[in-house]
Amino acid sequence: MRRTLFEADHETYRESVRTMLEREVVPYYPEWERAGIVPRALFVTAGSLGMFAAVPETYGGAGVRDFRFNAVVLEESAALGVAPAMAGPSLQADVVLPYLLHLTTEEQRGRWLPGIATGQVIAAVAMTEPGTGSDLSGIRTTARREGDHYVVNGTKTFITNGINADLVVTAVRTGDHPHRGLSLLVLERGMDGFTRGRNLDKIGQHAQDTAELSLADVRVPVANRLGAEGAGFAGLTGNLVQERLSVAIGAVAQARAAFTATVGHVRDRHAFGAPIGALQNTRFRLAEMDTELDLAQHFLDRCVEELNAGELSAVDAAKAKWWSTELQGRVVDACVQLHGGYGYMLEYPVARAYADARVSRIYGGTTEIMKEIVGRALELAP
Repeated sequence: MRRTLFEADHETYRESVRTMLEREVVPYYPEWERAGIVPRALFVTAGSLGMFAAVPETYGGAGVRDFRFNAVVLEESAALGVAPAMAGPSLQADVVLPYLLHLTTEEQRGRWLPGIATGQVIAAVAMTEPGTGSDLSGIRTTARREGDHYVVNGTKTFITNGINADLVVTAVRTGDHPHRGLSLLVLERGMDGFTRGRNLDKIGQHAQDTAELSLADVRVPVANRLGAEGAGFAGLTGNLVQERLSVAIGAVAQARAAFTATVGHVRDRHAFGAPIGALQNTRFRLAEMDTELDLAQHFLDRCVEELNAGELSAVDAAKAKWWSTELQGRVVDACVQLHGGYGYMLEYPVARAYADARVSRIYGGTTEIMKEIVGRALELAP
């Protein structure tokens, strides 16, 4: 079924994205996987490509807030098998930038957005803690007000861009109430007491730096607070809609890439004197995957339209996130099976896709939390 989401400008942008990825990312991707991090220059390249174009013209951007362009980057990086390398720039564009657009003062925008627009400043968001995952009410990192500063203490973990980041939008506890006691502070590289642990060794997503952050009596100016004190929970949940849609789009795009590679493999690989693809079981399994991927794609396209219109609900974003990531897991697992022993070899893209895919059902809110959001909306309990 023909997709109707994109217009001519998006397809022109797609060509530019693919050219950039083929020239600037694909040749270096194995090196970055081994290093466990991408160079900072990649963010500058992303900035010149227009990945941070949502920044207003006043601050060096283009003022373009059309998530279809973000979706193009997610789809093309998946198609070329380099999604983990582009996870950092995509996180800055899809997840962190909305905080810096919607919750900042004029003075804050003047300080931070010009560097974000060019990619010379790298940003991250820090919610997860060693004892707290998807439940934001469990955040324990504290921020005690002392005059014009907050004194911050705590630990954050699993932070994407954690090593590279210059600015970290950090969820902290400024009060006792589970929700109204949360605030958002922007920590900056070089602040005393703000240190980074090792680059965490993950099962997959190796080119994406993921770190633990230690905060010991970090003095953060009140001028670095996003929004009012105690408004952090609303700020976090308001931006999670776009984050979850971004994860869902990436999941389906990566699953589609694995499916496409598998179709090619079963055409060329023979067993019992015929291509594997000629076997009925193979045809049926691929037919199921192709159908589910198309259905998911069209739902996501509709979600993008709703997001652009400012109408995508938290419930629909949760549906998109849990279904798409679970589908990714099923599809990539089946693709490994159809590759046979080759699917277990890291030289084959499907093996790397298998390792990279597992975390998508966890970050951005676990499948279980997404189902809880959808279930509560059904108002089943009095």
